[in-house]
Amino acid sequence: MKSIINKFKIIDGEKFSLEDMPTDFSGDYKKEDTEALLASMIKETAAMQDALYADNRYALLIIFQAMDAAGKDGAISHTLSGLNPEGCEVFSFKQPSTEELDHDFLWRHYKALPEFGRIGVHNRSHYENVLITKVHPELLLQEKLPGIKDVKDVDKKFWKHRYESIRAFEKHLSENGTVIIKFFLNVSKAEQKQRFLQRIEDPEKNWKFSAADVYEREFWEDYMKAYEKAIQETSTESSPWYVLPADKKWFTRIAISTIILDTLKGLKLKYPVLPKEEKAKLEDAKKKLMGE
Repeated sequence: MKSIINKFKIIDGEKFSLEDMPTDFSGDYKKEDTEALLASMIKETAAMQDALYADNRYALLIIFQAMDAAGKDGAISHTLSGLNPEGCEVFSFKQPSTEELDHDFLWRHYKALPEFGRIGVHNRSHYENVLITKVHPELLLQEKLPGIKDVKDVDKKFWKHRYESIRAFEKHLSENGTVIIKFFLNVSKAEQKQRFLQRIEDPEKNWKFSAADVYEREFWEDYMKAYEKAIQETSTESSPWYVLPADKKWFTRIAISTIILDTLKGLKLKYPVLPKEEKAKLEDAKKKLMGE
């Protein structure tokens, strides 16, 4: 699986084109094998999570970005539900609040970063500030940015600086112990349409649908350009993107679990070894307990 996953790993933005990335790939994997495979990987990941907590040198930040109905919520649920909830926290970022707009665009995301020994999941992230704001630049006027009084003030130099801010932010995190994995769930426009129709036709899924989803669909090509540019500008060795096929949810979940597990294994996590003095204290405590 690792060799297959590498097909979707982007560490050099200059060589990346979204048109080259498939949306319906599944390799030699079969849907009927998904449940057993995921269960096995989740069990192994849970053991690695325990080691991550005990080692206490790293934090793992997992970022999910995608178009509506690409399967982010389901992917998070199916790949992380077996972990210890005390060591894993999910943040779903929506429209920024008044307080958040009174700070720079990274502030609310920095606040939500995981502590060492823990896993943090950001369902949407700081990348919204180069995605939806790229498609709808009028939203930037809410940020009260110096020199930005009109949409016409948002030029190439502005976006260049914003990408630089994101790269610097992630570089700082990486150099200080936060390991970053970024997933873009690459769903096709045709598959999104089918999922929207399912939400409309199934009463139990009606709550998932919003008329705004269809409105944003009209900007599909603009979003694809925004995603491609964001990935090109922010793909690095220490902070890679994974552009995963998302038309087949079951394969997407296998890929996500594989990447998370391989990343944790790559950290060479170790349980703390107590010095001789502390071990001696443990023996004394054991003797006292046995003597009660």
